[in-house]
Amino acid sequence: MRRDCLKEYAKKVGVELILHEEYGLDEFCQNVASDISNRCVNYCYPKRLGETVRYAAENGYDHFTTTLLVSPYQKHEELKKVCEKLAQDSGVEFLYRDFRVGFRDGQTKAREAGLYMQKYCGCIFSEEERYQKQIARDQKNML
Repeated sequence: MRRDCLKEYAKKVGVELILHEEYGLDEFCQNVASDISNRCVNYCYPKRLGETVRYAAENGYDHFTTTLLVSPYQKHEELKKVCEKLAQDSGVEFLYRDFRVGFRDGQTKAREAGLYMQKYCGCIFSEEERYQKQIARDQKNML
């Protein structure tokens, strides 16, 4: 749903969207199974952003950044370190901004525009964490 919403939005605002459609669930699970709690820093950030930087370098882009920098739920400092290392190794400059200051305003605008807003990063383990937190909130509210 998040991908489809992004496709529609890009078309609506006239922005070229470059997607990598391969999810790679088997590879992902194999690489995070032994340390699920550190999957973002040890696998997801370097893997996903590494693919972005590789594409940028191969296609003549001189900078890269990530929408993850808007989320107060991401491991911001770790994410920044991974991006800085990728920039150093690739020669593609990392454009750093702490976009978290605009998080709530962005949510409001997205709701007003009727955009789908996913409440987890997208991986199955993040969905489970979201679900467990919801159960805990529901149980607390029942007391």
